Amino acid sequence: MYFPSAGPQNTQKTVELALKTAIERGINHIVVASCSGNTAKLLKNCGKHVVVVTHVNGFSEPGKMEISQEAIEELKSMGFKVYTGTHVLSGAERGISRKFGGVYPVEIMAHTLRMLGQGVKVAVEISVMALDAGLIPYGEDIIAIGGTSEGADTAVIIRPSHAASIFETKIKEIICKPYEF
Repeated sequence: MYFPSAGPQNTQKTVELALKTAIERGINHIVVASCSGNTAKLLKNCGKHVVVVTHVNGFSEPGKMEISQEAIEELKSMGFKVYTGTHVLSGAERGISRKFGGVYPVEIMAHTLRMLGQGVKVAVEISVMALDAGLIPYGEDIIAIGGTSEGADTAVIIRPSHAASIFETKIKEIICKPYEF
């Protein structure tokens, strides 16, 4: 499925397509990026193991979380695991490039993935983060849901590898993504 453009208007359909594919393929784990918890809440009662990956603390403002503690508690009450940690495709390298200029290998990887859309980059990133945190099983296909800015517009079947072996990560199928981004 290709959406005409990127954005939150695709969120509901992205989640529907991801769940439909998970059921058809027998995929039991879904990793979803969520800054506010709203996208993740659409997976309530889906019957799948859901991991919600938030923006890192300090993403939009030093020392501040974008997602509220109330939203985190609500997601946990739904049986979801919520993970906040350093973004695997930026992290310390972004700090180095901001301080000294230039570009570094992990940033090049992130920009290369963005050639397929921001949501594909996010899907890879959150999958690896969830695997490194021990929240999804190693060696299994999962569905990852990401987006461009707010909401979700991309879902992929992916078999993530750890950050230390990130090039072993395999994007198996793009379920949906924006055509224009």
